[in-house]
Amino acid sequence: MTKIEKIVLSYSGGLDTSIILKWLQETYGCEVVTFTADLGQGEELEPARAKAEMSGVKDIRIVDLREEFVRDFVFPMLRANALYEGQYLLGSSIARPLIAKHLVGIAREVGADAVAHGATGKGNDQIRFELAVNALDPSIRVIAPWRQWTIRSRMQLLEYAEKHRILVPSDKRGEAPFSIDANLLHTSTEGKILENPAEVAPDHVYQRTVDPIDAPDAPEIITIRFERGDPISVNGKAVTPAALLTKLNGLGGRHGVGRLDLVENRFIGMKSRGIYETPGGTILLAAHRGIESITLDRAAAHLKDEIMPRYAELIYNGFWFAPEREMLQALIDHSQAFVSGEVTLRLYKGSASVISRASPCSLYSADLVTFEESAIAFDHHDAEGFIRLNRLRLRSLAARNGR
Repeated sequence: MTKIEKIVLSYSGGLDTSIILKWLQETYGCEVVTFTADLGQGEELEPARAKAEMSGVKDIRIVDLREEFVRDFVFPMLRANALYEGQYLLGSSIARPLIAKHLVGIAREVGADAVAHGATGKGNDQIRFELAVNALDPSIRVIAPWRQWTIRSRMQLLEYAEKHRILVPSDKRGEAPFSIDANLLHTSTEGKILENPAEVAPDHVYQRTVDPIDAPDAPEIITIRFERGDPISVNGKAVTPAALLTKLNGLGGRHGVGRLDLVENRFIGMKSRGIYETPGGTILLAAHRGIESITLDRAAAHLKDEIMPRYAELIYNGFWFAPEREMLQALIDHSQAFVSGEVTLRLYKGSASVISRASPCSLYSADLVTFEESAIAFDHHDAEGFIRLNRLRLRSLAARNGR
């Protein structure tokens, strides 16, 4: 085994990473630096510091990345209207390159020659972490304990914890809980009964949204302002990116917006079922498409829709730092130069519906579309030549095929 001098571990303080921390210390006999990213997961992070201290860690990093996460990762993705397989708003996928970026940054700062993560060998996150690290600094080694150690079950994890006197909360000792990943954009829940796609998800799975049936009987009207494709205010109040998404999460959650029960295709090659809650992101997607509908040229809008699945797949598969994603991002960002204005939405019983949109950069012309007399001259006879040209190939095909 190659000698490792220092490791930076992506550390949550949960059962898996607490055991991984001890395993790294024992296996490599070197200093381990812990890095805990605050991505708005809604948990108290100081207990992670206390657990790391109990394990003898001297260098403990807890970094608030909420603004960077929304500004530099969520918003660029939103400009593309990105949805994986037409539904998933990529809440877990988009967080991994940011965590990897800071793992690499801390490793460089402290002189570490390796980073480690707690992703399993069955999931997508191992790929996302490791592709990102390799793109940013290929000299740094990546350690993936779940692919190296002999632990294969939750029972073996608990036995390891007991043997090494690792504190395990009482609520973690029983039946395996749902696996939950949370950040400011979404909550993802997998495991237990959810592993059977034929079973209805129990109500207690949902963390951020009320059941639409139980949502308020009165709709709520909100207005979001965009500037160059990015949201900058809610109901006339300008806020930071993280504060804006937090506000929309509260509004959407109250009205049951953003629930998704999805069976997706993992990059690793298997199908998995998860429950996603993305209230603020769902509202922003509807609003962004609303403002684009009046500010983007038809061909530009259609081109964006054509490249979106490829862009979303790149993020899902871990290629955020790949040149092709950056090339697509440049195209997407260029399209947003005039995507500015206000969109009004109605939140009601699980839906976020655009009900009006206005922009100083609008391409919409009431004089052109009206059925009434217009100030703009439009000769209806012009359509005849347009139709003649477009029907040429269809007539030729019909003649050849004997229709």
